[in-house]
Parts: sequence; C-alpha cells; structure tokens
Amino acid sequence: MPLLCLADFQAHAREQLSKSTWDYIEGGADDGFTRDDNIAAFKKIRLRPRYLKDVSKVDLQTTIQGEQISVPICIAPTGFHCLAWPDGEMSTARAARAAGVCYITSTYASCSLEDIVAAAPEGLRWYQLYVQPNRQLNKQLIQKVESLGFKALVITVDVPKIGNRRYNVTDLKKSLLLKNLGSPEKGNSVPYLQMTPIDSAICWDDLSWFQSLTRLPIILKGILTKEDAELAVKHNVQGIIVSNHGGRQLDDVPASIDALMEVVAAVKGKIEVYVDGGVRTGNDVLKALALGAKCIFLGRPILWGLAYKAAGQLLRSIGT
Repeated sequence: MPLLCLADFQAHAREQLSKSTWDYIEGGADDGFTRDDNIAAFKKIRLRPRYLKDVSKVDLQTTIQGEQISVPICIAPTGFHCLAWPDGEMSTARAARAAGVCYITSTYASCSLEDIVAAAPEGLRWYQLYVQPNRQLNKQLIQKVESLGFKALVITVDVPKIGNRRYNVTDLKKSLLLKNLGSPEKGNSVPYLQMTPIDSAICWDDLSWFQSLTRLPIILKGILTKEDAELAVKHNVQGIIVSNHGGRQLDDVPASIDALMEVVAAVKGKIEVYVDGGVRTGNDVLKALALGAKCIFLGRPILWGLAYKAAGQLLRSIGT
C-alpha cells in the first residue's frame, strides 16, 4: 500500500524499527508535554483564505541565506540516521539534493562529513554544531565544513545540559559511533558513550570567537523569546531557527509555532527566521510562513522517511 501522508510514514517506521530506536527518535523530555504541544498548537491556528486571486501558476521556490531552494521545507539536524537506514545521512543528503532543499547535517551524524558530501556533491548543506568544550575541536570542525562546501553554521543553543529523557536506550547507545568528533590520528570516530559533554559555559560573548573563525553565516537554533532574538540581532548573527528541540530538551516551554510571532516581531526583518517542531502537513507549512518564517525544517519525519528509504517521497508528500 502506498504511503500518502506523514502519519503513514510514522506508522510504517514504528513497525520497522526496534523499540529502543523508536523510543530514541520519538522520545521527549519529562512528560513530553512540549513535544506533543508542538503538533497540537498548529491545529489551533485557523486559515483566513482570500479568493479571486490568480493561482494558475504557483512557484514555491524561495531563498535562504541567498541560496535557492525548491520549496520552503528543509531538513533539520537529527543524529544517527543509520538507526533508520544503513546508509544513514548519505541517503538523507541524496534525498535533499533530489528535492532541491537544504539539509542541516548534525554534529551527531553517523556518517563522516566527507561521505555525506560525496553522496550529494551539489546539495545545499548547512552544518549544526553542538559546541564542544575543546575549542580546538570546534575550530577544526568549522574549518572542515567550510572547506567541504557547507553554506552555513548552525549553532544549537538550547542544550547547556541534556534534557531529562525518561526512556532507556543505553544498549542502543553502546553501538553508536560519532564519526566526526575524534582526533584524525584515531580515525575521527568516538563511541557515543565516550563523548565529552556539550559545552555548558557558552554565552553570547563567545559568538564573536566563532565569527572570527569563518565567513559562513551563523544561525542560532533554539531561540524562543523576544529577548534572545534581540540579542541575536545585536550579536550580528544571520538567522534564527525558532525551536524547542522537538520537545526533547526542556519541557513546558512554548510550542515552536507559538513562539514564532514573538521572535519575528523582535528581529524586525533584520535577519531571517525559520522554525522547526510539529510540522506535519502542507497547511502547517503555510501557517508558519504566514506567521513570518522564511522556511520550516523537519526533524522526526525525515527519519520516518528513511525507515522506508523514501525521505524524498516524504518531502513531496508534505509539499502537496
């Protein structure tokens, strides 16, 4: 039976994946209130249609950070795509290239950066950075992705500490390798359980150091408030992804779509604003764009698509 919508892909993925993998992908922090509210909040928003407009020709293309994409639907950073499909992020990169959209590669990718680039050399890629306590490692990663042709640096700011996630996936983590966080002498790979914690000391004043390392535009992922949005503009970043980490970090924060208008109003058009979390239909995309997002990013649904080896088909299903 063909899969026609994201709910179909979700149901198929749940059947195909192990319980520990499913729990890892779907789990939220604490009671999962924010994870669930991300979806529910979209359903509370109503459209106000205007008619007698010429829509005989519709062009969904737009640009993000000056680069053209075919539709305002892109791929958010999520880790360990090999859990959903053996080729992992290489398949994701191919799907993004075929669909003509941007793919944000995670620090926690299960494929090497070189292999991801080789899988889709012409694809539009940004790189998501979990800031490491080792400044030299951050510098090496940023310089590497710039040399490999990534077009933006996305710094995740909402993980000073890992969220309180109640599902137990210790056995699963024992088999996971981080392919890009080791030293070159040791082959770059680090077992998941041996990785260093994310740097909990990073603050606004550190952004100038990152800016000194690269000419890439810097996007902050995880902004939810007017105050932080204004600080982002003050510190000369080029974009914001309004995000609560899919409800995986801090429970009881606003749904991403509910925070979007506040952030958009705060930046006053000075930088681009994007949003992730809870998007499940084309109508959800439309609502996000109407509220000021330049484009949306998909997280969990991409992994559902990979489990069917059809991430490109999944992107098409939400865009129609």
